[in-house]
Order: sequence, then structure tokens, then C-alpha cells
Amino acid sequence: MSIAVFVGVLLGAIALGLPVAYALLLAGAALMLQLDLFDAQILAQNVLEGANSFPLLAVPFFMLAGEIMNAGGLSRRIIDLALALVGHLRGGLGYVTIVAAVLLASLSGSAVADTAALAALLLPMMVRAGHGRERSGGLIACAGIIAPVIPPSIPFVIFGVAANVSIGRLFMAGIVPGILMGVAIAVAWWWVARREAVPTPPRASRAEVLRALRQSLWALALPFIVLLGLKLGVFTPTEAAVVAAVYAWFVATVVYRELPLARLYTVLVAAAQTTAVIMFLVAAAAVGAWLITVANLPGQLIEWLQPLMDAPTQLLLAIMGFLFLVGMALDLTPAILILAPVLVPVVRAAGIDPVYFGVLFVMMGSIGLVTPPVGTVLNVVAGVGRMKIHHVARGVLPFLLAQLIVLLLLVLFPSIVMVPYRWWYG
Repeated sequence: MSIAVFVGVLLGAIALGLPVAYALLLAGAALMLQLDLFDAQILAQNVLEGANSFPLLAVPFFMLAGEIMNAGGLSRRIIDLALALVGHLRGGLGYVTIVAAVLLASLSGSAVADTAALAALLLPMMVRAGHGRERSGGLIACAGIIAPVIPPSIPFVIFGVAANVSIGRLFMAGIVPGILMGVAIAVAWWWVARREAVPTPPRASRAEVLRALRQSLWALALPFIVLLGLKLGVFTPTEAAVVAAVYAWFVATVVYRELPLARLYTVLVAAAQTTAVIMFLVAAAAVGAWLITVANLPGQLIEWLQPLMDAPTQLLLAIMGFLFLVGMALDLTPAILILAPVLVPVVRAAGIDPVYFGVLFVMMGSIGLVTPPVGTVLNVVAGVGRMKIHHVARGVLPFLLAQLIVLLLLVLFPSIVMVPYRWWYG
């Protein structure tokens, strides 16, 4: 009954057009009434405590780092390096998009920020070269969703806080799956591009490659600083976000000199606006998370899923199918905040590593960013490229299939994630 009340009110409020954060508060209040626990003070206290978390400080700083990278020339230099390395191949601009997406993912951790940068810089180039606008937009959208999986990842931070899972371990476990996502869409692009009669540009000279590499070295150093700092215990994920933001600011203003102080205010405002949206969602979801524990909803769900508890693979396949449907209607952040506190106790009871599950959860949620009707990343590409969203959705299909195949392989063969992750942690 408690599950029905919470889910029914939440979905009903969203269907009526209420913002997700307010729908979460309304669903929490309804569940409090159903449990005969309603108290406005408790409601307000949980909202305040929901945002009062040291690990969540990573969110605004990673958002700020991403904004600075786009405004300060770091993202552009990464794309220039990818052009120099693989731009001469058949369908080279597609491979440039994929390589640039993987490199950018290791800098910002935001699918929206990375997709906007890729679409603004590469979509016009791909169209001018003769690639179809729909297919090019679809490739950029699916390349952009690698960002939440490769560290530093904002969704991993939110998942770690919501489900009480180590953020540093999530970061490390996401490296190999994120790279595999890039490889998968590269194979799909090869299959698509081989049928296109698009002339290939000349190969960049060794001097041009070295120049592009030299100009991008400052940007490429950032992921190594973050990962080595986490591995050696120099700083926590939250402190790593601060290091990333300060480093990006230093490179953009002192080294590249493309971010004047007058423009810094605009960058700070943009990062603050995005952060405010995310943090309000986090605060509103805290009410539901507390009530989920009080009402023992995970225990009820475990009883319902009892036939699958002794078959982890089937359980994961069922959960992934459910998350795919959720991703069509719900953005990644609210999906994590609503479902992670419920599902993580279930997978723990089934003997599934919560870090491994967190990677799968975020991957499936990222795929939801390119599935209509919501499809946040689809909307970004459509907006930047001045396209209709259903055209981008058509272009996404072969690359979406490739991403789903990777996810299926990770479910069937957990060692793909766990062996590198355990090697890293000894």
C-alpha cells in the first residue's frame, strides 16, 4: 500500500505537469499522511538536511569546472586534438566526436555540458562535410552520454550520496564501461559511415599532431590529477571537484587566456543556476528517502522480487528493463534520487556488489537521456543544431542499440567491470 501511495502520487503529479522536485515533496507528504506521520517541521527538516551533505559539494564545483572548460578553451583544444589524430579516417569527423566525447567526459562529468560543446563545434562541421544531419546529431547525442559514466561523474556523486556507496569506488569502476561505450558507438559509426560517400580530409602532419597535443596538454592533465589524487588518498571526491574547478580556472585565465575576469561572472551564474536545480531535487528527494526507510519499502520490494533473489542476472535484467522504461519519462538525477535508496538494499540482499550496480544504474539512466519523450540530451542537440527532436531521435537508433548491447554484456559478464575495479583497489 505504501509503495502504491508514493508511486501513484509521484507519477500523477508529474503527469499533471508539476516539476519533479515539487512532485517529490507532494509524494513524500502523501506517504507521511498514509503512515500517520505528517508533520510540517519534519518535512522541512528533511529538506534542509537533504542538501546539507559534504560529498554533495562536489556537484557545484564539477559543474563550475565544466562551464569554465567550455568558456575557457579547454573543450575546443580537446576537439582539435581529436581532429588531428583521427580526422583523416573515413567518416573521420564521427570518430573525432567519439574521441573528443571520451576525453571531455574525463574533464567535466556532465552529459548536458559535453553534448552542448560537441554539438556547437562539431555538428556544423559534420553537416558541411556531407554527413546527414540526423545521423550526425544522433552520434553526438550518444557520445555525450558517456560523460556520466567516466569519472569525474556528477551522477556518481549523487548516486553515492543517495545510496551510501563509495563515490571514489564508483569513479574507478566507471572507467572501463565508459570506454566500452565509446568503442561501441565507434563500431556503429563505422557501420553507418561506410555507406556514405563523404570525402576524407588529408592526414594531419606530425608537426600538426604534436602542436595539437602540446596545446591540449594542460587540459589532458586534469583527469590524471583527479584520478591519481583519489587513488593516492591526497583528496576526497569533493576535494577533487574543487581542485578541478580551480585548475580549470587557472588554465583558462593564465595559460590559455581565453576567460577574462569580466566573463567569469557569467560562467559562475550559469554553474549556479544548474547547481540550484540539481540541489533542490536532492533536497526534495531526501523527504522520500527518509520515508522509504520508515515505511520499509525496500523490504516490501524484496518480498515481491523473492523469486529472482537467487538469480542475480535475471534480477539485474528485470531492473535494467524497468530503468529503461523509467528513463523514457524521468531525467537521470531524479531517477537516481527516487530509485537508488529503494533498489540498492534489494541488490545487496541478492549479493550484488552495490558499486557494480551503481555503474549499471547510471549507464541505463544515461541511455534514458537519449530516449524520447523526455530525452534531455536529445533536446540539447535539437536546440543547438536547430533540429526537431524526433529527427535526432531517429539518428540515435544505431548508436543507442550499440550502448544497450554494451550494457547487456556488462550484466551477463560482471567481471568486465569488477576485474579492473578490483585490480585498481588491490
